[in-house]
Amino acid sequence: MTARQELPVLIPGYGEVRPYDERRRGEAAWRAPKRRGDECGKLLDSIAMAFDACAIRDGATLSFHHHLRNGDAVLNIVLAEAARRGLRGLTLAASSIFPVHAPLVEHLKSGVVRRLFTAYMSGPVADAVTQGVLADPVVMQTHGGRARAIESGELPIDVAFIAAPAADRGGNISGVVGPAACGPLGYAMVDAEHAAQVVAVTDHLAPYPVAPIDIAQDRVDFVVRVDSIGDPAGILSGTTRPTTDPVGLKIAATAAQVIEASGLLGPEFSFQTGAGGVSLAVAAELRSIMRRLKIQGAFASGGVTGYLCDMLDEDLFRAIFDVQCFDLKAVESYRRDPRHLAMSASMYASPASRGAVVDRLDAMILGAAEVDLDFNVNVTTGSTRRILGGSGGHADTADGSQLAIVTTRLQAGGGMKIVDRVGCITTPGSTIDAVVTEAGIAVNPRRADLEKRLREAGLDVCTIEALRAAAGPREAAAPAASDGRIVAVVEYRDGSVIDVVRQSS
Repeated sequence: MTARQELPVLIPGYGEVRPYDERRRGEAAWRAPKRRGDECGKLLDSIAMAFDACAIRDGATLSFHHHLRNGDAVLNIVLAEAARRGLRGLTLAASSIFPVHAPLVEHLKSGVVRRLFTAYMSGPVADAVTQGVLADPVVMQTHGGRARAIESGELPIDVAFIAAPAADRGGNISGVVGPAACGPLGYAMVDAEHAAQVVAVTDHLAPYPVAPIDIAQDRVDFVVRVDSIGDPAGILSGTTRPTTDPVGLKIAATAAQVIEASGLLGPEFSFQTGAGGVSLAVAAELRSIMRRLKIQGAFASGGVTGYLCDMLDEDLFRAIFDVQCFDLKAVESYRRDPRHLAMSASMYASPASRGAVVDRLDAMILGAAEVDLDFNVNVTTGSTRRILGGSGGHADTADGSQLAIVTTRLQAGGGMKIVDRVGCITTPGSTIDAVVTEAGIAVNPRRADLEKRLREAGLDVCTIEALRAAAGPREAAAPAASDGRIVAVVEYRDGSVIDVVRQSS
């Protein structure tokens, strides 16, 4: 080797000098140990090996994402291994829980899992929590609140298990390659960025490098190949078609007219809607209005359906921001169209981010289990006070958008949707601008400007009290419990507690 100049021990303005040593080049502590046949040192043969490699112990916090929705298998596989090892006291930070996660109930009962953080839960796990299966209350966050808590260190994650539709040996993950392709991995992106260790669990090991990349190799510690990460058909859980019911269609048409009359439609218009039947019918009505007015808006966003993708294809929007696909048509759109953009849960909705997309939303269409006379909305519990869902992005988008519209029938499922007082506040009434029903539109008194516009457009505006009366007599819903053990704490997007859920038999 050619002689080099002697280096000083200390350089003013730089500090202590650590000289390069050729003999120690491959011994850097940050280099992953290589395994035979694995040039990157990340590929493991089983979930059990991932537990060993990550040194998962009692009390660890494990995170999971829900992009496969009711088709996900990874959470169940991982917890089965935890139970086999006799681990206890785990905390789960799962972005959402679905009926497919029913095996989790036994892990809650046995003590394998002690605490649960989630933005949404339904099915057997929700029922078990409502009945008091856990000693500690579940923390129900918003999607943006979950991202904020992880980023701030309020919810530290020891190991993030990421269901990866495709991954390569280096740890790059793609959401649009493989048999379980599900689209952008927006919720998992936050976990990958901040977890102490990250494990990609895949059933499609692709040649290096996989493309396109949703989560890059510099965020992934290990890759485990399994037989199946789940069924992509489960992405379609829930209603993903516009309603054909005449009442629902009337509500949808009225909601679209509210948007048109609001004065928000124009070159910078932005829009989000859910995947429910009425919400999709609103998108269909809005599509016709935008065509008629020859308007191209700025973007559509959120959990994305094929109906928003159709609007992108027709150039009714310049782009889509997508945190999660709600159907396989949206997955295909994300795969082929560069205007269909992925966003992390933080970019989507974190109130602590440098710029959440929800804060640039013009119009948001929301559903409701109940709405009360103060415009508070409940999407957490049903009329029997059983947990049936959770905020997801409900509270985030209502807070961020200029026009938050709740669409609901006056009655559904044998119960009234407009009530004196909701059983659980998910989204505060101060962030709701209008409630659209088959009997008319109630505008929040805080929005006198909106009421004026709607009346000038000839729309049927009334008070929320009038909607309450229009529903007619009914059997009283189960009152919100004022005592009893708290089984769930409902957090607002900033981490403050907005309500609680108490044990129900």
